[in-house]
Amino acid sequence: MSLRLLVLLALPALAAPLAAEPNFVFFLVDDLGWRDLGCYGSNFYETPSIDGMADDGVRFTQAYAACPVCSPTRASILTGKYPQRVGITDYINTPGANQPHKWNRNTKLLPAPYADRLAHEELTLAERLKAAGYATFFAGKWHLGPEGHFPEDQGFDFNLGGLDRGGPYGGDKYFSPYGNIRLPDGPPGEHLPARLAEETAKFIAEHKDEKFLAYLSFYSVHTPLIARDDLVAKYQAKARTIGFAGPRWVQDGYRLARQEQDHPVYAGMVEAMDQAVGRVLRALDENGLADETIVFLMSDNGGLSTSEGSPTSNLPLRGGKGWMYEGGIREPMIVRGYGGSGRVEHEPVTSVDFLPTILEMAGLDAPKEEGIDGVSLVPLLDGEAFDRGPLYWHYPHYGNQGGAPSGAIRDGRWKLIEWYEDGKLELFDLSSDPGERYDRARQYPQRAAEMRTRLKLWRDEVGAKMPTENEAYREGAPSGRLPGERR
Repeated sequence: MSLRLLVLLALPALAAPLAAEPNFVFFLVDDLGWRDLGCYGSNFYETPSIDGMADDGVRFTQAYAACPVCSPTRASILTGKYPQRVGITDYINTPGANQPHKWNRNTKLLPAPYADRLAHEELTLAERLKAAGYATFFAGKWHLGPEGHFPEDQGFDFNLGGLDRGGPYGGDKYFSPYGNIRLPDGPPGEHLPARLAEETAKFIAEHKDEKFLAYLSFYSVHTPLIARDDLVAKYQAKARTIGFAGPRWVQDGYRLARQEQDHPVYAGMVEAMDQAVGRVLRALDENGLADETIVFLMSDNGGLSTSEGSPTSNLPLRGGKGWMYEGGIREPMIVRGYGGSGRVEHEPVTSVDFLPTILEMAGLDAPKEEGIDGVSLVPLLDGEAFDRGPLYWHYPHYGNQGGAPSGAIRDGRWKLIEWYEDGKLELFDLSSDPGERYDRARQYPQRAAEMRTRLKLWRDEVGAKMPTENEAYREGAPSGRLPGERR
């Protein structure tokens, strides 16, 4: 038994120690906003399974995705690298409509080119654990490249549903038949999140005598906005009983941002996802594995508040998916099974930290190759002094949700955003202004300049590509939209 586990045994506030080689369950929820769970303050969406997971684990209040859109964050989790190092800096569009050579929107800049698949040369979390004897399972949304770059090509023994698509756009979408070549259809009308949970539970039962990684990457709660009829009816009734004191919408840039959570369809999607999480957690209990398994939950980017139906609100945070403001990058994050029970952790952390954290929990050596940006959170979870250091972002693209090319750095309480169209800087003190309402760049010009310099040095270090001038730009003309853009 390790010294750390002996120490944990002596601390009654912390959970009992795990086996030397624990199992791992990783829930990645698509487009789930920071306040879309009861344990994060929602009084409309009902999420008892995840709330219970938070009660039994550690809930992070300042956890971040490495990008305000999905594919880059997904790559960061699996590689422990900032997305810029692996070249995936925007959501992957197989036809390349968001690449600069096909760009047809009237924008000041052309977006930077990006990789449309996770390279085989990247050593993923699944590959590292598989090499250590773990059985590896993937279910749900992949969105990290075309066939030949699916989960089974990146270290997962099983792949149920992982494709190049960003959403469940085949068949009956969230209901069977799915039209998914990696997920056999179930009975007509079978619900996708429930099916993915059952497949994950089946894997757990079949591998209960082995160590395993079960990675359930929900398509929920991504568009299309579709929910079970019973849940829609439930939340339609609930919406009629609530009131909201403020305005329903506020202007943010040229988009309207939703200010209240009362969308019955979206609420039904959130609850169905929570029920699926509950099914997997029950599978751990049923197979006697709850005390041998570390469970993670995270979202890949902020909630949809400015586009595609604008179904949720991220208040008190500003912005949402596709934006560099907190609503676009700050995520719900929970760890159960390591670090204590009912604990709330306010230290800023980011999605690149998962890989080194899980490897250390598994008793494996830290990655030795260059370019690993993540920092193990084990010392933080053990209650030791912890200084994560600055966090960085770089999004040289125009999102579908209204965001523009930008970069950011967070260091302690301070966050700087640099807007690439005009070089404007915004400086926020997140300790007193988490909603990013008060720009302090003029008040603290030296701090803003110093943070901008550090952001540029980091971009150089990770090989970040920048957007370029769009010679076809016409001042005052409509910006247009991407071919096939879903809003």
